[in-house]
Amino acid sequence: MIPEYYFRLVCLCCASFFLVHTAVGAGVLLVAPAAYRRAQGMPARSAAGLLLSLRLLPFVVASCAVVALCVPSYLWFEPRDGAEPLGMVCTAAAILGALLWVLAAVRSLEALVHTVRFEGRCRNAGGEARLDGWTSPLLVVDAQTPLLALSGVLRPKLFLTRAVYEALGPEELSAALRHEDAHRNSRDNLKRLALLLVPEILPFARSFTALERNWAMYSEWAADDEASGGDAQGALWLASALVRVARMGTACGPELVASLTACGCGLEARVERLLRAGSPREAVRGRGRMARHGELLLAGAFTSGIVLLPGALACVHGLLERLVQ
Repeated sequence: MIPEYYFRLVCLCCASFFLVHTAVGAGVLLVAPAAYRRAQGMPARSAAGLLLSLRLLPFVVASCAVVALCVPSYLWFEPRDGAEPLGMVCTAAAILGALLWVLAAVRSLEALVHTVRFEGRCRNAGGEARLDGWTSPLLVVDAQTPLLALSGVLRPKLFLTRAVYEALGPEELSAALRHEDAHRNSRDNLKRLALLLVPEILPFARSFTALERNWAMYSEWAADDEASGGDAQGALWLASALVRVARMGTACGPELVASLTACGCGLEARVERLLRAGSPREAVRGRGRMARHGELLLAGAFTSGIVLLPGALACVHGLLERLVQ
């Protein structure tokens, strides 16, 4: 009976995750247009943080519901003998929930494999170089493909092809490298992996494409702001580097590679924005405010969960019983 007991727990966890994730995900899609409008008046880094939080919200809420409510209530109240069969609704929701996780895992694994292969090809075709005033090592690849990118998740590395290295002047190259370093400091490749790991609302559907695209755009804007340092001349050098590399042709790398020209992130809008020389200092302050608000929200939710836990678990177990039928 023990295997059946825990098998039912796994099925209920998958079903509960799917139902909660779908409900919260639908709510996120409803408020997404308002979030886009709100992001337009925010510093780029804060706007990227807002959209990333919104994209991760269904996963976080559904995971917390399963771990903090579904599992404890089942283990506490469900008898270990006399297991009742799962209903069709519960079975279908469990299958869909499991499928969401499998597809997300496959998508993430493919991206990691493509990134590792990309880095291997770059290493085989190039060697390390150091620039004056730049402490991090660079890998210059002997290829005419125009590419300057930050590759990797945990220990990302800078790659640039010799075509870009020879085409950019010292100031342009320095500004472009600062842009990639801003991606490294904000761990944008790790955030890209997180976006691949979190499931969609339904299997084989890309419901959050617009949200992820807007996050990518604001992430590029934030890196541009931090690279220019709020200096008009620095912004001009970066804009010049973007235009020069784009004219050489756009080369898109794997999904876990942050390239300078960032395929699909509105190069023209980035150049126009740089020419206006926005200030990244506002973004840093906005990011701090968002972090503080997030910490307060999590602390409040944790405290409320402790106070309401006994009654909440009984209520959740009643809902699980209805789901099984």
